[in-house]
Amino acid sequence: MAKAVKGNRLSLSVVCFCFLFLAQIKAEDIPQRRIGVHDPVMIKQDGTYYLFTTGRGISVWSSDDMQTWNRERPVFDEAPQWAVDAIPTFRGHIWAPDISLHNGQYYLYYSVSAFGKNTSCIGLVTNKTLHPDDPEFEWIDHGAVICSTPNVDNWNAIDPNLIIDEQGRPFLFYGSFWDGLQMIRLSDDLMTLYPGEEPVTIASRKRTRSPENPPAIDNNPVDAGGNAIEAPFVVRRGDYYYLFASIDYCCKGVESTYKMIYGRANRIEGPYLDKEGKELLFGGGTILMEGDERWHGVGHNAVAHFCGKDYLLFHGYDASDEGRSKLRIFSLSWDSEKWPVLNDEVY
Repeated sequence: MAKAVKGNRLSLSVVCFCFLFLAQIKAEDIPQRRIGVHDPVMIKQDGTYYLFTTGRGISVWSSDDMQTWNRERPVFDEAPQWAVDAIPTFRGHIWAPDISLHNGQYYLYYSVSAFGKNTSCIGLVTNKTLHPDDPEFEWIDHGAVICSTPNVDNWNAIDPNLIIDEQGRPFLFYGSFWDGLQMIRLSDDLMTLYPGEEPVTIASRKRTRSPENPPAIDNNPVDAGGNAIEAPFVVRRGDYYYLFASIDYCCKGVESTYKMIYGRANRIEGPYLDKEGKELLFGGGTILMEGDERWHGVGHNAVAHFCGKDYLLFHGYDASDEGRSKLRIFSLSWDSEKWPVLNDEVY
C-alpha cells in the first residue's frame, strides 16, 4: 500500500510539473499589454511592428496593432564573443538598440558596457528581414563599430542612433554622462568610422558659456560626474534636425527622475537650440515630458514614422506597479513654428 501511495504521489507530481510547464509556455504565447521594457525602438515591416529593447540578447516584441505585443526570440542566443572579450564583466545583457532600414537591409546597433564605467562598445548586427519565419531571416553580427576606454576617452560609447543627412552622409549619435552626447560620421557601409573622424560633443548638461564665463568642461575621464544626459535620438523633419535626449536619472524605479528634452538645428552638425535659443551643448534643452504622479522617470525615447504619422515611444516607471519600467507610446505632431507636440497616448 505504501508503495502504491508513493507511486501516486510521484504521478501527481509529474502531472503538476507538466501542468506548470504547459502553463508557462501558454503564458509566453498569450499576447501581453503594457509590456515591461527599457530603451525601446520600433520599426514596421509589411503589416507587423517590431519592437527592440534592452534585454538579454536584445529583447524583441511584435504586434499587428501597437496594442497587443508578442515576445519573439532575442537577437542573440548567446553573448557575442567579441563583446565578452572587450568587456570583462559582460554576460549578455545588451542595452539600448537602434533599428533602421537602408538599401534593403536592417541595421541594428546595440550597446555593451560595464555598468557605471565607460568600458563600452557599440556593435552592429544586420538582417535582410525581421520576419522570423522568412527563410532569409538571419542576424549577422559585424562586431564593434566604436568603443570607449577609461582614462583615455571622456565619453561613453552607448545609446547609439543612426541618421543619414540630406547629403546622404551617415552619422552615429551616442553617449551617456562623461562629456555628454557625441556625434561621429560613419563610412557609407554604415559599419565603420569615416576615415580620420573623431567624436564631437553635441550636447551636455555641465557646460556653461557667457562672455565672462567661457565653456567649463570636465576633462577628467575617470568619473562620469554629474553630467546626466544620454539616449540621443535625431530625426529630420522639413528644414530641421531635431535632437531628443534624456536627462537626470533612470533605472531607480519610483526614485527615477528621467525626463525628455529636445532642440533643433539647420545642419546635422548643429548647433542644436531649444525653444529659448539656448544651445544643448551648453546646458539647453526644452522639456518634452517629465514624470507625474503615476509615471516616474519617463525617458530614453525614440521617434517612429508610420503611414504619415509620427510616434514617440519611451519607457516610464509605473508607481502603481512597484516602479516597474513599461512601454509608452504617444502620437507626435509639429506646431506652426515646427516644434514637437505630444498628442494622444496610443499605448
